[in-house]
Order: sequence, then C-alpha cells, then structure tokens
Amino acid sequence: MKTSAFQQAIESVESLSIEDQEILLDIIQKRLQQKRRTQLGQEIKEIRQEFAEGKVKFGSVNQFLEQLDRQ
Repeated sequence: MKTSAFQQAIESVESLSIEDQEILLDIIQKRLQQKRRTQLGQEIKEIRQEFAEGKVKFGSVNQFLEQLDRQ
C-alpha cells in the first residue's frame, strides 16, 4: 500500500519529540502568518492599482445587491 506524502509528513512529525513538535508547530505558524501577510499585501496592491485605474466603484450595500440582480 502506497503512503501519501501528507501521511509520510505526519508520521515524520509524530516521530519527533514533543518539544521538537512544538518548535515545528511554532515555525509553521509563523511562516503561515508571513504568507498571509504577503498575500494580503499583494491583494492591497492590486486593489490600489484597480482604484487608480478607475475600476473600483463605491456605493451602498443596496446598490451592490441591485447591481448583482441586474447581471
């Protein structure tokens, strides 16, 4: 039976000491936070670009829903 890479990773982590697992968890959490920050920064950059190009419209929630209904 073939073991998936994900399952192999889990088994590798489980073979570590509890202290090493905690360190690994901390490292992974920090890297995920950084990836989210980077992704959010990119999204903000794209939105600012769209705003500068006049592609962003402002309005109320009702106007937004009305626009959705028209499409």
